[in-house]
Amino acid sequence: MNLQQLRYVVEIVRHGNHLSAAAEALNTAQPGVSRQIQLLELDLGFEIFQRTRNRIIGITEPGQHVLAIAQRVTTDIAALRSLKSDMNSGNRGTLTIGTTHTQARYVLPGVIEGFIKRYPHVRLVLKQGDPEEICSLVESGEADFAVGTETIRAFPGLVQLPCFELPRSIIAKKGHPILDVPDLTIDVVSQYPIITYDTRYSGRWKVMKVFKDHGIEPKVTLSAIDADVCKTYVEMDLGIAILTSVTFDPKRDTGLQARDASHLFPSSMIKISLRPNVYLRPFLVDFISNIAPQITISVLRAALSAAPSRAGMY
Repeated sequence: MNLQQLRYVVEIVRHGNHLSAAAEALNTAQPGVSRQIQLLELDLGFEIFQRTRNRIIGITEPGQHVLAIAQRVTTDIAALRSLKSDMNSGNRGTLTIGTTHTQARYVLPGVIEGFIKRYPHVRLVLKQGDPEEICSLVESGEADFAVGTETIRAFPGLVQLPCFELPRSIIAKKGHPILDVPDLTIDVVSQYPIITYDTRYSGRWKVMKVFKDHGIEPKVTLSAIDADVCKTYVEMDLGIAILTSVTFDPKRDTGLQARDASHLFPSSMIKISLRPNVYLRPFLVDFISNIAPQITISVLRAALSAAPSRAGMY
């Protein structure tokens, strides 16, 4: 049993049980990965993966325990490497952040601008995805932390801290009748074609739940993964959009107008997601504190220490 074999287990699961994809990500040959997994299973005395005709189709119940241990071990090694790098280089290194489009485009620019000025020797990497994808990046050790909205799937292995809420607005083309309706209600909104987020985003299911609770089936003409695409089609007068208010920029969205809808639709909560064993490098703490000032080093330490694994490093 060795670290490499545990990495193989994590990568196979992360790539949907596709050996070839895992081997490519690991920059190695598929037969070698398959052989190492077989050796690990032989050493353990049970099968980690379910197979049919030599093809992996899932993970066994004991394999789930192996996966959990493998994830902890590989992320612990990553944390040790971060510690080594930090001790040797001071405020140098790489900070990798998983983030959704809304955060990268509308929330983080000011934070990033100040961060780069304070830490000119830190390389900042943004990895974009939907809320579940960016949490998976943190879980696998590919990102130091994630900034995004709630996820449909739970991530019990991560520590998640609330930052702030994003209220919603109706975005419509200038001159659209919904902008002048005296009393904005769900019934009024439902009269128009709606452009909204893809189903992978909490914004979509939160908005749809409101309609469902009112017994209304809205006409969704288009779904997109980011607000900029939604606004493009709103400007073409193909519908109205129900988006977080922060995505409306009056200086850039000159052909559009926003109307507050926070009384109709619930806000989205922005959360910071971290591994319990993440090493709290000073510049990582500084970045998070500039997103949400209430999340101080003390708050982070307490949250990581209270995590089930109690493996927080600081």
